[in-house]
Amino acid sequence: MSTGFRRKTNRLKDFEYTNPFIYSVTICSYKKSKTFVNRDTVSETVKHLGKSAHRHNLQVLAYCFMPDHLHILVGSNNIQGSLINFIKYFKQKTGYEFKKKHHIKLWQKSFYDHILRKEESVIDVVKYIFDNPVRKGLVKEFKDYPFLGSMVVDLDDIY
Repeated sequence: MSTGFRRKTNRLKDFEYTNPFIYSVTICSYKKSKTFVNRDTVSETVKHLGKSAHRHNLQVLAYCFMPDHLHILVGSNNIQGSLINFIKYFKQKTGYEFKKKHHIKLWQKSFYDHILRKEESVIDVVKYIFDNPVRKGLVKEFKDYPFLGSMVVDLDDIY
């Protein structure tokens, strides 16, 4: 029996997500649970983030694990880099490991993305991502927050 409800897609129609673009991505934890408050959980997820990005020819320019969601800025200079495949693989690997250990789901379905336009400054987006814990009142300065970083940029070069 059909309810007539169809989930709205978050992806752009007819966009391949494989060209050398920079993407700002937000992935929410399952039921917005406060999953990313544990150093071990975040460390394990960061490890998979790096491996997944490398596997899919992407670079993690910035990441910030908020208690109930993850912000990532990823980019590629390689036409073979696929955002969709990267996110799918990353969520699958981390979700499997997390469920095996904690017996609950890690991620909500899908994710939100924004493709940076030419006029948007990458460093401004990195700063915006890193300032999330400051805006939420978790820390006074982003450098005091333990669950953010970059696999490309030195944090001392941000401000």
